[in-house]
Amino acid sequence: MSLSYRQPGVVLTDRRFTVPLDHANPSGETIELYAREAVAGEKADQDLPWLVYLQGGPGFGANRFIGRPAWLGRALKDYRVLLLDQRGTGASTPANRQTLPLRGGPAEQADYLTRFRADSIVRDCEAIRPKVTGGAPWTVLGQSFGGFCTVAYLSVAPEGLDTALITGGLPSLDAHADDVYRAAYPRIERKVAAHYSRYPQDVERARRIADHLLTHDVVLPNGYRLTVEAFQSLGILLGGSEGSHRLHFLLEDAFVRTPRGHELSDAFQEEAQSLLSYAGHPLYALVHEAIYGQDARPTDWSAERVRAEFPQFDAAKTLAGDEPLLFTGESVHPWMFDCDPALRPLRETAELLAARTDWSPLYDPARLAANEVPVAAAVYHDDMYVDTGHALTTARAIRGLRTWVTDEFEHDGVRAGGPRVLDRLLSLARDEA
Repeated sequence: MSLSYRQPGVVLTDRRFTVPLDHANPSGETIELYAREAVAGEKADQDLPWLVYLQGGPGFGANRFIGRPAWLGRALKDYRVLLLDQRGTGASTPANRQTLPLRGGPAEQADYLTRFRADSIVRDCEAIRPKVTGGAPWTVLGQSFGGFCTVAYLSVAPEGLDTALITGGLPSLDAHADDVYRAAYPRIERKVAAHYSRYPQDVERARRIADHLLTHDVVLPNGYRLTVEAFQSLGILLGGSEGSHRLHFLLEDAFVRTPRGHELSDAFQEEAQSLLSYAGHPLYALVHEAIYGQDARPTDWSAERVRAEFPQFDAAKTLAGDEPLLFTGESVHPWMFDCDPALRPLRETAELLAARTDWSPLYDPARLAANEVPVAAAVYHDDMYVDTGHALTTARAIRGLRTWVTDEFEHDGVRAGGPRVLDRLLSLARDEA
């Protein structure tokens, strides 16, 4: 039974659905999906078209909004909105170190997780759409990985879509994970250089913290082992609109003087563990590289292997000289499954996923070339998370897709400039229609 309740300016309804675990076997095992319906309070009784929101990730549940912030307020002017927790996230049969042992051992867990990619998420959407819209097509808004899912939707079931809106999420249609990370490391290096240009005092601060971590065994309060590589991975912040400033504030008071000498402060450690822990989104670490798997080649810890091609990211070599320490960004590495207590029990499962060679294609270039769904995409110039070159190549491969290329926002533009971003995409899509 659905439960409705109110927040300022909005009526919310909890929705739950049962879908097949494997859509190729619809009579087999099922899982539960959760979604939150949102409608403007003053329009709660109106018959409105639907917009389904696909969150970025992979591995994150849909935003838990309070009221009508960011892009949601703009969307509620025209739509009922369905905020879907993609399978394995949020309240949709969550997959984590606590629940995955129900599947069996690492081999069974890895087999299970192969069904948590974009193709299955699209099939979930199509399974629940008739129950939500009565069969009418809906608009999809895909942020980041949600955009990857949207391109898969256009490939698999375009008949379910009225309009497709993508923000920072046009994937390469055929790149291997190695290609993705070879393009990523130079972008990350540019972001780090821009950060140090803005905050030159952080050069010495970052080097000092890295040197401390190379010579001390630091375990954070939650049990996370803070290595220098883990510290470098805090560069993931640099892909967001406020990330450079957040990183600066984290670094500026990292040390305190104690009876044992200078140590990393409790405040620094508390903030670092909140940024580094995968406890709330373990699927991000488990299937992150699998979202690029489309052929017989394993992903094989691609980000870690490709990093070796960029020796300037080696902290020990950097500290032996006088160069600024380079942070890293949106990538997953095998050492994370040793450092993070939320991931340690899943190390063997992750190894098995990294070794798989039976990934199926996620996108249909022929169908995309014949696309008839109005599509608009925001492409963020020099996006740290999604390569702009890859995104624009894909944009040209999807018939009728209209792009808005901007350097006004970073990857989180749909949050930072939500109403304007959504307005622009709706305008582009409607002009195309």
